[in-house]
Amino acid sequence: MRPHRARAHPVRIPVSEHARADFSGRERTGVASFYARFFAGRAMANGAPMNPHGDNAASRTLPLGTVAKVTNLKTGKSALITIQDRGPYVRGRIVDLSPATAHKIGITRREGISRVVVAPVAVPLPDGSIKRGVAARSLKRPLERAARARRRARELFAESEADSARR
Repeated sequence: MRPHRARAHPVRIPVSEHARADFSGRERTGVASFYARFFAGRAMANGAPMNPHGDNAASRTLPLGTVAKVTNLKTGKSALITIQDRGPYVRGRIVDLSPATAHKIGITRREGISRVVVAPVAVPLPDGSIKRGVAARSLKRPLERAARARRRARELFAESEADSARR
């Protein structure tokens, strides 16, 4: 006699239970999965082909075009994603990631899913404006530091070019 096992296939969410768009910019915690190879090249909700090597992702609630930071709670690794598709239509999952992004944050093909935090950086609003999400605050300083470092490197390069032209 075989031991009792949990359901082999996840419970699908009927189309009638689709969630409304969330423009709040708040972070959410839940389970992430990633796109199967089958979807590579197929059209996403925004019309672009799904690129398994890109930063694209699917969410039922975040508006298309939202940029978000996704962090794997098990590994602590994070990556920036852009919501370009709708899904996942499996109860309990909040985001579908491209295989490249899933690999970057430590979700293996063997595991298939992992608990993550999705923190929006920029949320496009219906009127065409952009709302800063909760992750925009945490990314502001590192981005400013990187911009200052690039400016300083350009200045140093210009100085060295000027010195070599004088000689």
